[in-house]
Amino acid sequence: MTETAAVGNAVSLRGLHKRFDKNVAVASVDLEVPIGTFYGLVGPNGAGKSTTLKMTTGLLRPDAGSAVVDGIDVWSDPRELKTRIGVVGEDLRLFERLTGREMLHYVGLLRGFDRDEADHRGQQLLGFLGLQEASGRLVIDYSAGMRKKIALGAAVLHRPRVLFLDEPFESVDPLSVRLIRDLLEQLVAGGATVVFSSHVMEVVERLCDHVAVMHQGHVVAEGITAELCDGRRLEDVFVDKVGAIERSVDLDWLTP
Repeated sequence: MTETAAVGNAVSLRGLHKRFDKNVAVASVDLEVPIGTFYGLVGPNGAGKSTTLKMTTGLLRPDAGSAVVDGIDVWSDPRELKTRIGVVGEDLRLFERLTGREMLHYVGLLRGFDRDEADHRGQQLLGFLGLQEASGRLVIDYSAGMRKKIALGAAVLHRPRVLFLDEPFESVDPLSVRLIRDLLEQLVAGGATVVFSSHVMEVVERLCDHVAVMHQGHVVAEGITAELCDGRRLEDVFVDKVGAIERSVDLDWLTP
């Protein structure tokens, strides 16, 4: 185990770089995520958010740079890393031929819990996330929002020290958004760190005490949310940093 993270940081990225053929997805990113924070990562499509999260969680090997999470060098000790983190990625790879109840129970066993504890935690999560009635259905038959919730349940079942989420509120109805927010807030209140990417600026501004803005593979702004916004909406700060999309064509036929 390599204990190399800066004191007080749950995540420390140094010079993280990734290229796909000629396209640079992430360009030497440096980022610090303090322990116990709710950290938002925002940026337009193709900014490098998902690639950064994948490299930080051991799902994609960087071309250069380092990632340290909870004191663990991601690529030196990936097995130990996985005991400390939870991940809900953009591609939800689930045990689709299990029921919701069976899936959470199985994940609990994989995490080393005995059968009673795995069942206890799974049942509580199903109830909390509003999936109790669907707990006997196969996951393959779940809606997109239900799949997102069951994936989140599996990611937090072992109470991770750092939780990474890629677009956690996408395809989720407003009532479920509130449930997910409550769960994440409880996790952070217990001392964990949550890092998530999102396009929903209002949610990031409301939840996150820290935020980073990515554009074209670079972190173009980061810091405490209130200080970064300085009385403005996060959406306005975002547009200032990445630039608004210029309208090149007027649709004259829309207006009579």
